[in-house]
Amino acid sequence: MALLAPSIMSTTSTYIQLDELQKTPTTFHHGLYTESISDFTNDTTSESEPPSPRSEVSRQRVLLLKGAREQYSLVNDHAIPSVLHQGEILVKVLAIGLNPIDWKGPAFNFGIPSLPWINGRDLAGLVLQVPKRSSRLKVGDVVLVPSTDYRDIRKAAFQEYAVATDFNAARIPASTSIHASASVGVAYVAAALALGVSFGLDFSLIKKVPGPNLPDIIKQLNTNDIPDDIREECFASFQDSEKLQQGEWVAIWGASTTTGLIALQLAKLAGLRVICVADAARHGTKLVQSGADLLVDRQDPDRAVEIIRGVTGGKLRYAIDIVGKDTATQLEKTLNPDGHAHLLGLTGLPKERNPGIQYHTVPIKLFHTAPGVGEAMVCWLEDLLHSTNLTLPEIVRAEGGLEGINSALETLRSGSVSGKRIVVDLASPSP
Repeated sequence: MALLAPSIMSTTSTYIQLDELQKTPTTFHHGLYTESISDFTNDTTSESEPPSPRSEVSRQRVLLLKGAREQYSLVNDHAIPSVLHQGEILVKVLAIGLNPIDWKGPAFNFGIPSLPWINGRDLAGLVLQVPKRSSRLKVGDVVLVPSTDYRDIRKAAFQEYAVATDFNAARIPASTSIHASASVGVAYVAAALALGVSFGLDFSLIKKVPGPNLPDIIKQLNTNDIPDDIREECFASFQDSEKLQQGEWVAIWGASTTTGLIALQLAKLAGLRVICVADAARHGTKLVQSGADLLVDRQDPDRAVEIIRGVTGGKLRYAIDIVGKDTATQLEKTLNPDGHAHLLGLTGLPKERNPGIQYHTVPIKLFHTAPGVGEAMVCWLEDLLHSTNLTLPEIVRAEGGLEGINSALETLRSGSVSGKRIVVDLASPSP
């Protein structure tokens, strides 16, 4: 499979700006979106009876996965998803952020509820329809949406229109790139849940941009409303002795990933000391600029373990692995196995477990199943973006719309854009 030609991919973090849309509504905002908004108006309908789009815009193009280990297929006449439940919104997709799961799922046949299916976890777009009840969102808002509820095909990103819940959508500030915003959603959710729920870090104590105290919000939930498979994780760090505190060390293996970069920044805002394990030659400058207290090169894993243990005196209690089972096993060796150490793996954990270490996975479902949690997280994300205290990842923009995603995923799979995020532009008219 050929990689995307350089002529249709470029690196930046300053593409479509919302203030540009506001300054030139006749050439962009009005020209592209006014008709779309009027087509989906819900001024005279109830939330229980969502409006139907006018017939000329009742169909859309989607990228459909028809079989495992196959490429995605472009379908030009697919139904636009319907708003079915309270609190849902309809979004016209402007940009799609690509994630490794987008190629790994089809390649290894996992994370696919049924076939054919629509994938895609990160999007940014224009709100066309909002709930009839009170909502912080309004028609015309441009939002980023982390689509963590991957079993609901209506919420997938690889389509021209997507459904989301209003408590899972964050408004993008006028000064912030839509394309860069499309790259950050799921990574932010994973980082915030890892630190704030699994490790019990209290974001409300941050002075610059206070965030939510997620354990306190969880305490107010009905435990029966929390999915069975994440319930134990949600209550893992409720004892004060197990909560990550200001001034403590936390190690991140895979810190150059988008999730790692965001976890680093959130940890520094909360007053933590952060050890970053990454390819120092390629990503060291970015990580140091983002606040890394110690940068450890990943090329020699055993030496990396020695360095971390030496710097922390063998007393490290908290570590996050974003790479896989092998690196999680290495990271496990850096921890003090006294019964109060915590290792979280985003993509895998050691096969053999040390009884002196507590093991964690990110309770990602909490974001879309608990409205109080989801709303608190996206509101904080809005504040972080407004304050410019969160640096978004460098992006590689892939043009060609939905048709370009297969090639862009090959580029992602090749590893040639390590430390960057590929974002597919759907705002420009297709050639």
